[in-house]
Amino acid sequence: MRSFWQEMRGGFAALRPEHFPYARFIAALILGFIGGAIFNALTLPLPWMLGPMTFCTIAAILRAPIAAPTVVRPPMSAVIGVMLGAAFTPAILTNLLDWVPTIIGLAFFVAVSGSACVLYFRKIGRMDMTTAYFAGMPGGLVEMVVVGEQRGGDGRTIALVHSARILLVVMTLPFLVELVEGVSLGGRADMGPSVTEAPLTAELWIIGCGLAGAVFGHLLRLPAKYLLGPMLVSAFVHAAGITDFKPPAEIVQGAQIVLGVTIGCRFLGTPPQVILRILALSFGSTMILLVMTLGFAVIVSRFSAFEVLPLMLAYSPGGLAEMSLVAIAVHTEVAFVAAHHIIRILFVMLSAGPTFALLYPKRGGKGGGKGVGKGGIPRMRDG
Repeated sequence: MRSFWQEMRGGFAALRPEHFPYARFIAALILGFIGGAIFNALTLPLPWMLGPMTFCTIAAILRAPIAAPTVVRPPMSAVIGVMLGAAFTPAILTNLLDWVPTIIGLAFFVAVSGSACVLYFRKIGRMDMTTAYFAGMPGGLVEMVVVGEQRGGDGRTIALVHSARILLVVMTLPFLVELVEGVSLGGRADMGPSVTEAPLTAELWIIGCGLAGAVFGHLLRLPAKYLLGPMLVSAFVHAAGITDFKPPAEIVQGAQIVLGVTIGCRFLGTPPQVILRILALSFGSTMILLVMTLGFAVIVSRFSAFEVLPLMLAYSPGGLAEMSLVAIAVHTEVAFVAAHHIIRILFVMLSAGPTFALLYPKRGGKGGGKGVGKGGIPRMRDG
């Protein structure tokens, strides 16, 4: 627990005016709100997340004076986690056996899609084998960067490719869903009652589940602990029938804006030509992933109790929070989608490193090295 409280104190210290770029962060939020409002007016999918994400990505490429330090993401992730946990109703527990065929299909999807992306980055992106391998894994951004650098890969390239994967999947999948399934993701999704309609206890449940979940996630050393911890606590109190609260819509939309802004700002500090090259390269891998997502969803739907739409969202290698928000927008099974994303991340985290060591036992190192990678992307020193 001591390390948790030290981390919390460090987070509050990072918010001091001498450390936190408030002016640039406010500028990013204003830009994100404008992007969300425009996307909402155009009835585009997930407007309050995709709008800020798109506008801040463009601003990052143009080197605009915006910023979204990582310290702002955990509270917003906790809100989204609590909302996702609210989808775990008592009825979910009676349908868990129906998930077995889809989880088996997910394991094959991770293996096949990961292999295809590794081959793509190796042959088309001309990356070295280590960088291509860990950049091509469909999940686990932080873990793939750490393990990839330990094996001698280019950590910055791996991080940028995974950031681009999340960005592009989140930006394109909603449109694919609309095209394939004929459903609309524009406008206001059913994300709970208005803040003026929700009882005060809803806010208290959000705070309680968020704090308890953060501690729980830290103690269990969960990946994305500020998202998964609150989600699991919220899932428990909902599945056990203790409460049926839903976070107010305005709070959830505010969290979406901040998440969209932070994703778009991930590219800040990177030369524009590098960003554009990574985005162009990642566009090809995203198309591979989306085609395989649709293909596996169609195949697995023949052998399971689930239709193509929830399987597409469950298998898509975008972010857990982002894909779950799409599931909410189309009124499909959020618990099913969220659980499969957690399993996908765990698959990648547990298998990528050992598999690489088995396939390439002579490859390894203590960092990403220096100089320029094979694909012309400058390497970044450790740290």
